[in-house]
Amino acid sequence: MQFNQIVIISITISCISVLAIDVDPLKSVLWGPGLSPAKITMRSRYFFIQLIDSEGKNLTRSPTGLIVQAKVTGLNKNNHGCRIWTQVLDCNDGSFIIRYKLFETCYNLNIKVVINNEILPAGSIHEKGPVYEEECYCPNQSVESWLKNYECTEEYHQITEDLKIFPSVNFDELRDDLIKEYHKPHAHSFCHYVVKDNRIYRNCYGQHVGFKMFSDSILLSLARKVRLPDVEFFMNLGDWPLIYKIKKAYPMFSWCGSEETNDIILPTYDITESSLENMGRVMLDMLSVQGNIKTPWEKKIEKVFWRGRDSRRERLDLIDIARKNPDLFNASITNFFFFKNEMDKYGPGEKHTSFFDFFKYKYQLNIDGTVAAYRFPYLLAGDSLVFKQESKYYEFFYHHTVPGEHYVPVKHDLSDLVEKIKWAKSNDGEALKIAKAGRRLMRDVALPRDVFCYHVHLLQEWSKRIQNKIKVLKGMEEVSQPIYGCECVSNVEKKKVKSELKNEL
Repeated sequence: MQFNQIVIISITISCISVLAIDVDPLKSVLWGPGLSPAKITMRSRYFFIQLIDSEGKNLTRSPTGLIVQAKVTGLNKNNHGCRIWTQVLDCNDGSFIIRYKLFETCYNLNIKVVINNEILPAGSIHEKGPVYEEECYCPNQSVESWLKNYECTEEYHQITEDLKIFPSVNFDELRDDLIKEYHKPHAHSFCHYVVKDNRIYRNCYGQHVGFKMFSDSILLSLARKVRLPDVEFFMNLGDWPLIYKIKKAYPMFSWCGSEETNDIILPTYDITESSLENMGRVMLDMLSVQGNIKTPWEKKIEKVFWRGRDSRRERLDLIDIARKNPDLFNASITNFFFFKNEMDKYGPGEKHTSFFDFFKYKYQLNIDGTVAAYRFPYLLAGDSLVFKQESKYYEFFYHHTVPGEHYVPVKHDLSDLVEKIKWAKSNDGEALKIAKAGRRLMRDVALPRDVFCYHVHLLQEWSKRIQNKIKVLKGMEEVSQPIYGCECVSNVEKKKVKSELKNEL
């Protein structure tokens, strides 16, 4: 992709149907954080368009011959054109995702959405600025202001539930005992974090602490945007939750929870990294998976598609079931590690398949790996029907999902899986309804803004419970912000810019 001073991306849609579908650009609806670029800073800003016809009904498919354009322009501090990369993603369900990435601080940013050469009034945004890129260290907002500007949910049920058993915490009284209990280098890896004066410090324990890069990255990113509260916490770097209910309830943040544990849950490292790095160094994220699926529902192969490693016995059981029902499954193990002695029976390992190609199939299956399978939100965000194995494990958003409404539940031993697939084949309309509901839910609770909001809300609520004085302990290493030149505008200057803009309008 060549970066010019002004980047204009357009997409012409060709559909299966040869009949053009009526679209009323003036009725079409836009929403999302990318429409407030000065308030909400992300590496990739994004917003949605829902196409509506002249009768006021939502379209469910992209019309033939439709031209959708997104024009995002601006000026840098030298009054030259800003470097901006823009994408238009067709979700093939009557909606589009527009996302754009700034490579420098921009002023006089203009966003224009054009459908068939007609500018959408709701899609014509002017922001005098400054509009910062992700790398800028400009924490000009308090937590309260940041949560309001990002339009975060006021309460997160999972956070409320996780913190119930920790009404107050004094780390001076439990810090050493916690470290002693879980410092088992060959079994556990975790980091002790302190956020003080918006700077990040940590000390890590265990043999395998490489995954600290994920918690480092989100904390550094948030600290560039908001004045984080002074806070202290422990972060589990492994997949398995650690704090079993039968033992003392030490506070430990983890990426995965279970019915047997009391860990405090954060969004997984996978969805967090994809939220930080989409339009960056990751190819798969919650937005790209929606905009890179090209097979319409009626053209999908009516089989369950599944690929995965041998991290659980039920995955091998799936292969047995699939071989007995080849008309219902395309399922294979990709890598053998846990059951290498059974490779002759369940192998050979299947070659890699692009995740976007999963959705050429009408049905997807989510089976636990070592813990919860972290692909679940991506499967729901696609446009196929998801079957999910009953599980004791959960992620930060699971409490939003309703079996039978957002996915089809199957028993833990998969004994009713074939029966459920046959039901879906015989009830195609209901299956499509569930698939669409799952995608809508992910747009509401598991996109990048939601991941950022969840982290900040948890840190804020956690800080209210800490009784000890927050201090950087001896031996802690500072996690430094990357060196990057960015001129931040103070709050006073921001008010002046807003006042000038208001007078101009």
